[in-house]
Amino acid sequence: MTSPQQTPHGPSERLMRSGSGRRRIVVWRHGQTTHNAAGIWQGQLDTELSDLGRQQATDAAAVIATLEPVRIVSSDLRRAAATAQALVDVTGLTPTYDDRLREIHVGEWQGLTAGDVAERYPELQDALARGQDIARGVTGETLAQVVVRAGEAVREVIDTMEEGETVVLATHGVTGRAVAAHLVGIAQDVAWMSLAGLHNCHWVEIVEHRFGWRIERWNIGA
Repeated sequence: MTSPQQTPHGPSERLMRSGSGRRRIVVWRHGQTTHNAAGIWQGQLDTELSDLGRQQATDAAAVIATLEPVRIVSSDLRRAAATAQALVDVTGLTPTYDDRLREIHVGEWQGLTAGDVAERYPELQDALARGQDIARGVTGETLAQVVVRAGEAVREVIDTMEEGETVVLATHGVTGRAVAAHLVGIAQDVAWMSLAGLHNCHWVEIVEHRFGWRIERWNIGA
């Protein structure tokens, strides 16, 4: 199987694709936060975008707007909502917010640095590295649980999409990868081990084809 393309094509091809009649979902990770920059586990902590994160959102929104989205649905956490707002500012769309698109809850790890987690929870870190779907931070969520809640939200979006429409989902790194994998039928353990995590303010383009959804572009950035 060939890898999804990782660089966007020019405006003329984007225009051609937008008129293809195929439905498109853009799964967009939020911009950088100060927690991201410091290597701190966020999970569902409600953190703000950093100055760099706000600029990333502005730059990415200008590119995503060329796909002519008709709707944007965002996680209700501030870092995702502020990222979504950058697209609202250039498209005039009215955003909606859905807490089912929040990041995976990482339990006891929330607010700890990556170094702290590695030191205090080495066995759990090893299990994650092997691809085991454990509850993050002992009391947090598993990927399976994320797929249930976020997958339900995405299915509701798909059920209301018309032919040729593009919808943007502003979400988070782990949730975004889980949603993308779920939509195209990739097992979560395979996705965890083989698909690179979404960078800040990067996105995935998933297009509906005759027999299902297909990832056409992965980890695209402005």
